[in-house]
This record gives sequence, structure tokens and C-alpha cells, in this order.
Amino acid sequence: MNQVKIIADSTCDLSPQLLSQYNIAIDPLCIIMDGESYYDLEDTTPEDIFRWADANKTTPKTSAVTYDRTRALFEDCKRQGQDIVFLGISEDMSTTCNVARLVAEDMDYGEHVQVINSMNLSTGIGLQVLYATQLAADGRSAAKIAELVNARRDKVRTSFVVDTLTYLARGGRCNPVTALLGNRLKLKPEIVVENGKMSVARKYRGSQDKVILKYVNDLLPQLQNADPAQVFITHSMAPQETVNQVYEYLENLHLFENITETCAGGVISSHCGPGTLGVLFYEK
Repeated sequence: MNQVKIIADSTCDLSPQLLSQYNIAIDPLCIIMDGESYYDLEDTTPEDIFRWADANKTTPKTSAVTYDRTRALFEDCKRQGQDIVFLGISEDMSTTCNVARLVAEDMDYGEHVQVINSMNLSTGIGLQVLYATQLAADGRSAAKIAELVNARRDKVRTSFVVDTLTYLARGGRCNPVTALLGNRLKLKPEIVVENGKMSVARKYRGSQDKVILKYVNDLLPQLQNADPAQVFITHSMAPQETVNQVYEYLENLHLFENITETCAGGVISSHCGPGTLGVLFYEK
């Protein structure tokens, strides 16, 4: 049985420490500013993106992983005799998974490559990536890993609260007039990912720090039915004090073995804007 290599796209938002610890390879999506394409987290950072977006009153365009970069990753695995499990952002949001399939086909390596449509984003993907690494460490084949990850995919719970509607409006995901009014009223929508798509759940109102604590408290019934192994606090430049309050809240529940703070990468940040924060986990 060949060794299995886990590859994820950059929207999985796992920290460099986790990527190194579990030997996960990253295939970056691209962020386009002023006609130039930059690899997510390699050539640009969320801070760069926010400065550019505010100066230009728009958001960058984003695009899928590139064929050449994906092929280079796959060819390296092929040289080492490794099978591949590739996990990508929801196919309703990007063509990334199709790029991976095309590369595998063109290399005549399709039998050795399993492409998983996470039907998610951010650490909603990251949870599935870590599960895949656990299965690989247990000696499961690439095909079995894909089967088990897909079987559990619907149990991922992904939600986050947006601090400002400006970035959603700039990206065409919110009416500009609605965004202007919403910002004035301090409306903060809770965005959830279901069936591979984003939608608005609750709508909060007030300062972001108080809204975030209300949002986390409202998650309590779901948190009590969560897999205790891992919960993520993922944010896009949220104030550290707010992050710490969320961490303390989760810690005081005594439900989770691991509570991990991660920062959203450039792709997620460019669409959601600064101050966004979410709590993500597997349901039992």
C-alpha cells in the first residue's frame, strides 16, 4: 500500500504549526489586485488586502488554485510513490477541486488521487483535513480516507459573524444600500455554511465584541453535542481581547480536548472583512 499524502487548498486556514505537525501540503488559491495575481498567504497577507481594499474601495478578485502549481505538487508525490488525498473549498464557491481532478487525469495518475469536495470553507475544511491526516496515520488507503471523510462531511458546523457588511457588498454578496444601512444600525449577520453554500442565519445588532459573545452563547446547544476532540476559533484580525473571551468561554464549558485559534487567510478575509470571527467544530 502506498503512503498517503494529504494536500489541502489554502482556504483551510490551518496554522503553520498544524500544517507542519501533520505534514500537510498547501495548494494556494490566488488573489488578484491591480491586475496582478498573488498566491494566498505566500505573496500577500490579509493586512495587505485590507489596505488595498480600503484604498481602492473594492475587494480583490480571487481565483482557484493554478494548474501548474497543483501539477508540481502532484508530480512530487508521484515521484515518491505517494497516493494523494486532496481537499478543496466547496465546489459551489470555486473550481479548485476540478483543477485537481484535471491535473490527476492529465498525469494519468487518477487512480492514485482522491479529490474531496469539502462543501465548506475555512477551518470547516481544516477539520476534515485533520480527520484525513488521522486516518492516514492509521494506515487507511486514500480511497478509504475519502470515503470516511465524505461520510462525516455533513457533521461539520461552520458559522461566523461579520463585523462590517462593507466587504460583502464590495464582493457582490450584499446590496450596497443594505450594507450602508446595516453598518449604520450596527447589524452583524451570522453566516452559516450548509450544503456547500453560505446563507444568513441570525442577525445581531450592537458592538462586535458583545455580539460575538452572544453568538457563542447561542451556539451552546450545538457545542454540547459537538465532537470533543477539536473546536476552532477562526478570525480575520479580530481584537485579541475578543478572541480571548471566546477562548475562555469555550474552556469553561469543559467540553473540548483542543481549542485552537487560527487566523483566516487572504481569500476568506477578502470576502468577509476584518473583525470576522467564527467557531467551527464537528457534531457528534
